[in-house]
Amino acid sequence: MSSRLSLRSDLCSESLAACTLLGAALLSGSAQAQTAAPADHRSAGVATNRMETVVVTGDAPNPYVPETVSSPKYTAPLRDIPQTITVIPKVMIEEQGATSLSEVLRNVPGISLQAGEGGTPAGDQMTIRGFSARTDLYIDGVRDFGGYSRDPFNLEQVEVVKGPSSATTGRGSTGGSINLSSKTPTANPFYQGSIGIGTDNYKRATLDINQPIPSETVPGMAFRLNALWHEADTPGRDVADQSRWGIAPSFSLGLGTPTRITLAYFHLDQDNTPDYGLPWVPSGQTDPYLSQFVDQVAPVDFSNFYGLENRDYEKVQTDLLTATVEHDFNDSLALRNLTRYGISDRDSIITAPRFQDIDPVTPGNQYGTVIRRSDWKSRDQTDTVFANQTDLRAHFDSGRFSHSVVGGLELSRENQKNWSRIETDPASLPTTDVYHPSPGDAYTGSIARNGLKTDTRVDTVALYVGDTVDLTDRWQISGGTRWENSDVEYTGTDGNTLGRTDSLPTWRAGLVYKPVERGSIYFGYGTSFNPSYEGLSLSTNATSSSNLNTDPEESRSFELGTKWELVQRRLFVTAALFRTDKTKARTEDPTDSSDVLVLDGGQRVQGIELGAAGQITDDWRVNVAYTFQDSQITKSKDVMEIGHELGNTPHHSASLWTTYRLPYGITVGGGPRFVGSRYSSVSNTRRADSYWVWDAMAAYEVNKNMTLRLNVYNLSDSDYIGSVGGGHVIPGQGRSATLTASFKF
Repeated sequence: MSSRLSLRSDLCSESLAACTLLGAALLSGSAQAQTAAPADHRSAGVATNRMETVVVTGDAPNPYVPETVSSPKYTAPLRDIPQTITVIPKVMIEEQGATSLSEVLRNVPGISLQAGEGGTPAGDQMTIRGFSARTDLYIDGVRDFGGYSRDPFNLEQVEVVKGPSSATTGRGSTGGSINLSSKTPTANPFYQGSIGIGTDNYKRATLDINQPIPSETVPGMAFRLNALWHEADTPGRDVADQSRWGIAPSFSLGLGTPTRITLAYFHLDQDNTPDYGLPWVPSGQTDPYLSQFVDQVAPVDFSNFYGLENRDYEKVQTDLLTATVEHDFNDSLALRNLTRYGISDRDSIITAPRFQDIDPVTPGNQYGTVIRRSDWKSRDQTDTVFANQTDLRAHFDSGRFSHSVVGGLELSRENQKNWSRIETDPASLPTTDVYHPSPGDAYTGSIARNGLKTDTRVDTVALYVGDTVDLTDRWQISGGTRWENSDVEYTGTDGNTLGRTDSLPTWRAGLVYKPVERGSIYFGYGTSFNPSYEGLSLSTNATSSSNLNTDPEESRSFELGTKWELVQRRLFVTAALFRTDKTKARTEDPTDSSDVLVLDGGQRVQGIELGAAGQITDDWRVNVAYTFQDSQITKSKDVMEIGHELGNTPHHSASLWTTYRLPYGITVGGGPRFVGSRYSSVSNTRRADSYWVWDAMAAYEVNKNMTLRLNVYNLSDSDYIGSVGGGHVIPGQGRSATLTASFKF
């Protein structure tokens, strides 16, 4: 990163405590969980660099520092990859009692949660380094597009890559991408699970069984079964609740041999009462009290629920079938092929809380204290994906240079069908009061399909290659490129079919200097693109972000950083300066009715990431991270936007999680999370306040087979905004507690 990277002088002005927290943890000698280091790739062949998922079945020597990521597309140890990559391991997920992906991602500052809106379904939506990552979720490297909330019961670890990554993941990933690494069979038997109860009707049970199958004819057979049952109300919120169950069997052949085959199935079934939270107060208020809160969150009890119990629902079913074949030709050459078929069905009706115009005859809006229930968000949607990925990995020398290379071919077909629905007798919809909502009001109408739907098909072909070259003992260069061709066909509710084809190369490059074997200083560069069909729709509307004739947006990122393994590799510390520029951003002049959308805008996010995690002593573990982000609209045809911050991009965010093992089998832990204030959109008119939340944990090892764990969340019962949307916000969870009994054999 050049010296031109101008960070604001208020780096810690918004939250000096957040910076102090991080500094204290760094001085204590902790290390970042985001970048683990396997054995040096120069001393081993492809078998070492295969980067299979690490399975932790017992007490690992440093469980906060997973040894690898699961993606085969990286050709160096994480210590030497010139990019920020954060890995949240299974052990930390279990300690925190995390029951959703959003809870897991609390450990990764720089990620902000978004509330679903009319054009996007509810579920896992977030921004990474200021840019939307709604379509940048992957399971085992395959894009997972369905709109739903993910449960970590079948996850070995969660991997977050920061910065543009289209060269490894494909379209999107301007701010980064998230990969969920699934559990698979291992050669060692184990039997473990958990049963939990808690406040807010919390009940949860999980099972994880791994059983090798002895055979003289077929070596290396093993079966693994993960299962889940979960029910709970949402702490601090009226009415909203979650109910889900899941099962994930997998079977492997040839473990420990040159040829390995794994077949896996995943099913998750959800039946929830969804929640769109609290409304922003719009302008045009006639109520004297509410008029003081224009463009702020409504000044009401954070438990208020404005939906209709007799109408709102969310039913989601997700199924994945995966086959993976791996073959090691020798120590220097290996092949991997993954085939996946996935389907996600979503059926939901969610009430968006909006103020009602109490005098529609008079020009303009006259809002009072009445909330209407007519703005309901419907999703009757089926997403499917069929994907095949083939990777060839090789390690070889050319002259005095050593290479670790991966190349591959990716083929996929994504399809989305979304049925439209209408409401019968909408005039009978009951309104409610903003201060005293009545979610149990009778509902006499019905919502049904009207015979219209949209249908989108995306066929993608991609070729990619990456290489890490050891120039000397101290210098490495790495790079990769991906050429992707996507053919899109979209049929709208009017029956007309639109189509376009995009064919773009993306690339990444890096230079690494290693002053010592266990440390690196790096400079990295990467590019990405965001096509107009990214949300799986196309439009002829000249000002729509999915306009048929608009070429993809393009972005680039620079990162200067360092990574160090300390104290016999028990600790890992990282720091990075970064800048991401969307150089071709969509923009149009809202004051000109004849204007069209063009790629003439500019957006920038730059900042600092610091992190530390690891096992400081045999008894003390720490994971701490801090992110500063400075975002700005640098160029726009809407002159009012220039200089504004990007939505959902707080300047400061930090997290700390630490545990300490005391005598007599007792372990205590906990820590705070901080998120700075952030705007809801680039208009910069609505801002959610900053917040601190403290969590705590205490565990008692009854014996070698059973542990009891108490988790308490939001100790101070703070009211805060967890997810920000354009028309509403979703409060974070109130104070709650869970007691979990875990067993392992």
